[in-house]
Amino acid sequence: MQRTNFAEMNCSIARTLDVFGEPWTPLILRDILVGMTRFEQIRTDLGISSKVLTQRLAWLVENGVLERRQYSERPPRYEYALLQKGVELCDVLLVMRRWGDRWLAGEDGPPVLHRHRGCGELCHAAVHCSECGEEMDASEIEILPGPGAGVGEGS
Repeated sequence: MQRTNFAEMNCSIARTLDVFGEPWTPLILRDILVGMTRFEQIRTDLGISSKVLTQRLAWLVENGVLERRQYSERPPRYEYALLQKGVELCDVLLVMRRWGDRWLAGEDGPPVLHRHRGCGELCHAAVHCSECGEEMDASEIEILPGPGAGVGEGS
């Protein structure tokens, strides 16, 4: 089955999904974010096949999300590190986690908590207006055509 090429769509969400939308990718990024940077650590944690993990890591390196760094010459072994593009993509994971904690965590509560390194307090991701700083959600925005919009296109 051929995958739809979201990269060609004139939509920032579709283009992001082209990099991030395959189901294993957010989980791979989550593992790297929490410090599992080596292939075997990620493979074992996720129970993912070596072939699929190799393909996903190569895709993320090719797209500038991760950097592959050699840590052993004999045998050659590599670890993966988030580049700035990857760190910013992980912000999406923080918002996804907040949603999952709110709607899917169950009676026991969320499986992990976040502590903000800046202030030391437990926290959650929140979307704020870049101009006034107020917390906001999707019901509080108006969608307008941007400079890259085409005629009759959604977003």
